[in-house]
Amino acid sequence: MEAYDVFKDLAIIILVAKAFGILARRCKAPQVVGEIIAGLIIGPSILGWVAQTDFLVQMAEIGVILLMFSAGLETDIKELLRTGPIALLIACAGVFVPLICGTLLYMGFYGAAPWGSEEFYKAVFIGTILTATSVSITVESLREMGRLKGKVGTTILSAAIIDDVIGIIVLTVVVGFKSPDSNPGKVVINTLLFFVLAVVAGFLFYFLFRKFDTLYPHTRRIPILGLAFCFAMSYIAERYFGIADITGAYVAGIVLCSLRDSGYIAQKMDTNSYMLFGPVFFASIGLKTNIDNLDGSILLFAAAFVAVGLIAKIIGCGLAARLCKFKNKDALKIGVGMMTRGEVALIVAQKGLSVGLMTPVYFTAVILLIIVSSILTPIILKVLYAGEPLEEAAAAK
Repeated sequence: MEAYDVFKDLAIIILVAKAFGILARRCKAPQVVGEIIAGLIIGPSILGWVAQTDFLVQMAEIGVILLMFSAGLETDIKELLRTGPIALLIACAGVFVPLICGTLLYMGFYGAAPWGSEEFYKAVFIGTILTATSVSITVESLREMGRLKGKVGTTILSAAIIDDVIGIIVLTVVVGFKSPDSNPGKVVINTLLFFVLAVVAGFLFYFLFRKFDTLYPHTRRIPILGLAFCFAMSYIAERYFGIADITGAYVAGIVLCSLRDSGYIAQKMDTNSYMLFGPVFFASIGLKTNIDNLDGSILLFAAAFVAVGLIAKIIGCGLAARLCKFKNKDALKIGVGMMTRGEVALIVAQKGLSVGLMTPVYFTAVILLIIVSSILTPIILKVLYAGEPLEEAAAAK
């Protein structure tokens, strides 16, 4: 392969991924679904226009780092603290019920594995993929119905943020245990040490960035420094603590999310991500997805994975909401609102592939879960809200 062939690959990926992304949005599906399908079509499984290369793998890795940095930047710390225990309980249930159910699902298909074995961690990792929540579809649906600022909408939004934080911690621990020379004590200590470092460094860098923000408001040097901080935290997390690099990127975003110019930083990151790195990352998922080896057992597993992924979120979040004194119907709304999956599930799956915890064939199940949950969530929410007075209108009277 000639060095200049990468330009042909990038041109094909960007054009086809964006075209399918726009088509997906017109079909009321997440744009990322279209970009993944584009990668599948242009990849080795169908047309064979683009092959996975080391260059594209590294580009996709930068893409996932930028996505997690942006997710951290968009975190609302004040909202997180305001909703407090209720959102925390719902988020915990929304993580641990799918985690357990996903682990049991894998063992049900491929047999129980002894504690600490590689198969055991593969099973736990399947559960880890199911912990992720992506509420962008839910938020858009609630906004269209005028329900976003109600008690249920606010709870879903806050619980989803905490859900992602807990999910990243779970991923960090599982990836740490996967290392052949790891021991439980060292993994736990490394994880705790990293988050202690994150808190200390977070305070220092927050005040440093706030000073820069005051001296050079709304200038390009702020996003440049922010990006450097993101890459540094990603490197430190992986190199010195054995923790997933995406954890470092997410923490970097959270550190900077309260800055006056955090929106400006996020805007600049989104430009890079939207134009180049994001499409390459999501298309690379399609490129890696191997449909040649799909057989009846994999398709059956994918169907069960989707069903368990949806039901486990509804049960976990719904029961927790009921314990928090929500009415039965409102608890069901929260469970349904939390069941959508998106970018974070793909990011987690990508990390599992890179460390050997899953094979490309299982991307099919993850993609199906994203598509099905994105279609079902708005439909079910509209049915549940049908005939009810607007909470926001009632509050305004």
